[in-house]
Amino acid sequence: MTQTRRPRALALVGMPGSGKSSCALHLEQRGYFQFRFGGIVQGEVERRGWAVNPENERIVREELRETHGMPAMAVLAMPHLRKALETRQNIVIDGLYSWSEYKLLQTELDAELIVVAITCTRKLRYERLAKRRERPLTTEEAVSRDWAEIERLEKGGPIAIADYTFSNDGPVDALVGELERLLDLLEFTP
Repeated sequence: MTQTRRPRALALVGMPGSGKSSCALHLEQRGYFQFRFGGIVQGEVERRGWAVNPENERIVREELRETHGMPAMAVLAMPHLRKALETRQNIVIDGLYSWSEYKLLQTELDAELIVVAITCTRKLRYERLAKRRERPLTTEEAVSRDWAEIERLEKGGPIAIADYTFSNDGPVDALVGELERLLDLLEFTP
C-alpha cells in the first residue's frame, strides 16, 4: 500500500529586498500555487483607493494586526491556502512575516511547514529596493521598514527558526539554482 505524503507549504521569509519575490516568481512560473502575504496589504490599500506606497502599506498592515492580531496575514490567507491544498500537494507562501503567523500556520494549516530564509547584506538589499520597478524604496524608507518589521512584526523569529537558509548576495541565477536543488532534495513538485 502506497503511503501518501502530507501536504506541504514552503514559506519564504527574509527582510525586504532579500530575494523572496524572485524565488516566488520563479516558483509560480514553474506552476506552483503561491500566495503573497504582502498582497493582502496591497489589496486593502488599493480597495481603499489609496496610493500604494510605504506609508499607506504601514497604516493598513498595522490596522489589520489591530483587528486580527499579530498573525493577521496568516489568518486572512488561511482560506486561500486551505483551498489550494485541496487540489495541490505543495504550495508556496511568499513573505511570512511574524512569529505569530509562523505559529498559526504550524498549528492550523494542516500541512508540513518548510521555512526557507533568504538573507542578503543590508547595503545590497537597499540597492535592490531602490531599483525595483514596483514599490521602490529610498534608503530612509528601507531603514524605516527594516526597523518596523523587526520591532513591530516579530520578523526575526521566522528567519531564525528557518529549516533552510540561502544567502543571496550574488546573481539571481545562483539563488534560483540553490532553490532548485532544495526542491529536488525535498521532492517538492507543483
